[in-house]
Amino acid sequence: MPVLVITGTGTEVGKTVVTAAVAATALAAGRSVAVLKAAQTGVAPDEPGDAAEVARLAGPVTTAELARYPEPLAPATAARRAGRAPVHPHEVAEAAAKLATEHDLVLVEGAGGLLVRFDAAGGTLADAARLLSAPVLVVAPAGLGTLNTTELTARELRSGGLDLAGVVIGSWPEAPDLAARCNLADLPDVAGAPLLGSVPAGSGALAPAGFRAAAPHWLAPRLDGSWDAEAFRMREAPGVFPDAGGSRGVLRGRTGAR
Repeated sequence: MPVLVITGTGTEVGKTVVTAAVAATALAAGRSVAVLKAAQTGVAPDEPGDAAEVARLAGPVTTAELARYPEPLAPATAARRAGRAPVHPHEVAEAAAKLATEHDLVLVEGAGGLLVRFDAAGGTLADAARLLSAPVLVVAPAGLGTLNTTELTARELRSGGLDLAGVVIGSWPEAPDLAARCNLADLPDVAGAPLLGSVPAGSGALAPAGFRAAAPHWLAPRLDGSWDAEAFRMREAPGVFPDAGGSRGVLRGRTGAR
């Protein structure tokens, strides 16, 4: 599949670092990659945005950004306050489709969660994914609370007829607590989709060469990597759910409280 939409269960869950890891892994596999940031908020005109950070970490990718707003708000709100034109889902889809004619893989990174609004009409990243008929990768946090937001996101995707490719944990802690360890088994269950990777906490601070060398080990084969969900669970959470099954994969073939 030439276009993959990447969203999160909320803000600050690791979307940009996961996008960089997917890009770096695809590049290592010999694929050409473009990264499209639909709407960048909270960044000044002369500052690097998320797409630039992906390029810094991942390597030679084509980057594109449709709009930039200075305040760290939802795109529709940021656009309105800045007195600037908003981004619309059809513009995101058109830009991604054009990039897909020139690249093996196009990664479309959203802002915040799936239903964050782009415009006054309520257009969202989900609408762009629908126009593209593109699968959606969900980035989720590791710890307590992630099951609820992950399941809500998965249900919304399915209710809209969208393809949930899988879930990647955006920041796996060095010393995971009980909730995080249990979530290795519970996340794919509540999402109804495979766990396709886990990025170590702090990976965005690695030197680019180290990031690129490590990225394929954080992602499953369906994302061009070598990460194995069952082996990871057995290493990080031995005995928590001894009868839990492994992950499933879908992307490449289609080429406590919660």
